[in-house]
Parts: sequence; structure tokens; C-alpha cells
Amino acid sequence: MLPYSGRGGFWWYLVPGFALLTVIILVPLGWNVYLSFTSYRGILPPIWIGGDNWTRLFSDQVFWTSFLNSIAMIIAMVVAPTLLGLVLAAMLFDLVGRKFGGKLASFLRATYYLPQILPVVIAAIVIGWILRPSDGALNNILNAIGLGSLSHNWLGSPDTALASIMVVMVWVQLGYPVVIFMAALQRVDPELYEAAELDGANWFQRFRAITVSIIRPEIFVVTLTCTIAALKVFGPIYALTRGGPGTSTIVPSYYSYSEFFQTQQVGYGATIATALTVIIVIVSILFILAQNRAEKAERSN
Repeated sequence: MLPYSGRGGFWWYLVPGFALLTVIILVPLGWNVYLSFTSYRGILPPIWIGGDNWTRLFSDQVFWTSFLNSIAMIIAMVVAPTLLGLVLAAMLFDLVGRKFGGKLASFLRATYYLPQILPVVIAAIVIGWILRPSDGALNNILNAIGLGSLSHNWLGSPDTALASIMVVMVWVQLGYPVVIFMAALQRVDPELYEAAELDGANWFQRFRAITVSIIRPEIFVVTLTCTIAALKVFGPIYALTRGGPGTSTIVPSYYSYSEFFQTQQVGYGATIATALTVIIVIVSILFILAQNRAEKAERSN
């Protein structure tokens, strides 16, 4: 048994977790930051080159393209799923649940969450089959209904590849906010909706005045976690396009991977990964500050 030394004895219980944190997170992070200041190809010892990798990064057009593509991923994985998920959760709770029962609402919630259960790479491969240019299901359907002129190489054309992945990510990500928001709505008294309805409030007015105001903390959580997931998205890009055609779908995580393992520029790949980590930390801090400010404003009112 661990020794107990009075009021401070509970600190011993934190030692295993801190040891795992150090080995799994802190040491690799520190090594990655160190490599970002070196020239290293993974074989010979790293050579210290100072800030050369960072100078290269800020003038690297591919990196900035990948960052812009990350903004597109944020739209597909944060903005669209959060807005759609908020509306769907409110409809399932306020309309479907009240009129048709909670079992139907729960079934629909599970249906929306189904893509989250699938491994991302497997879902991406299935979508890749659907979007094949020659024998894909989407083009075959378009040909069958007389819209063959709309057939396209969806993932192989620079003008549609990123948009196609965005649609896929909306489908994959939608179930997460629906489940979180419906769970949050369980603490809302249904009599609030009934009273608002008796007062003549329509569904949108009930949604704005009751739903959004009560589950605002969960909206912040979903937005933050989805933003982090969007910034470090890798699996769908790797499985569907490998960042192509050209650099039309490249994102920072895949760009870092390609520098690590394809061109063996380990030092520069570490620089990209470190820059992405810094961006995620800054975004997280801004979200937390915004949430704290919103909570203080709500308490003051």
C-alpha cells in the first residue's frame, strides 16, 4: 500500500498518472520541439540548425495552403455539424420526443451517431467507393436518372476534391453534437417548452430563448473539441486523397506526416507538428476565455 502521510497523502495517487503523462505526452512533445530546430533524416544524429526550419515554414506556400484547408475542415467539422446538430437535437427533444415518444427520438439519435461508431478510415474507404469516377455509386445514380452530365471525378479533380471531403466530414461529425446536445437537454424542464408554447411562442422562439441559452456550456465544449479534431484531421485525407490532387486537400497533419515518412525531412516535419500544436493550444485558450467571459456575463445578468 502507498504510505499515507497526513493531509498530503493523496498526492501519491497522482504519481502513476503523472508518470504516464510524462512518458506518453511530455517527453515526446519535448523531443518534437527539439527536432524542429534540427536537420534530421531519422538515421544520423540530429544537427542543430537553429530557426532555419521555422524560417522555411513561414515562407512555405504548401503549409499556408494546408492551413487554409484546415479552415475548410473547421467549417465542415465544427460550424455545419454544430448548427445542424443543435437544430436536430432541439427538434428531436421538443417535437419528436413530445409528440411521438422518447423511444423514437432515441432511435433517431442513435441513427445520427452511427457514423461516429465506424472507424474513420473505413468510412472514408466506403465513401471513396461511392465517389469513384468510373463505377462509383454516385455517378451511376446520376447516369440512371438522366443527369449523366453531372458525373465527375469528385476526388480526383482539384475543384471538387476538398468540397467532397467536407461533405463526408459533415456526415461523419454530425452525430457527436446531436448526442451531446440531447443529453444536455435532459436537464431542461419540459414545462418550460409547454409554458412558452401556451404563451404563443413558435418553435424557433422556443429554440432561441430556451434551448440555446440553457445548453450554452455544451455548445462551447462541442465547438472546442470539434475544432481541435478539425485542426488535426488526418485519417480521411490519408484514405481518400493523400493530400491531392496537387495540394488541394492537404492539411497540416498530413503535410507533417509526408515530411516525416515520405521525404524523410524529420526536422521540418517536427516543425509543422509543433506549429500545429501551438495553434491548437492558442485556440483552446481563446475558447476557454470566451466561455468564462460568457458565464460571467450570464451571472451578472
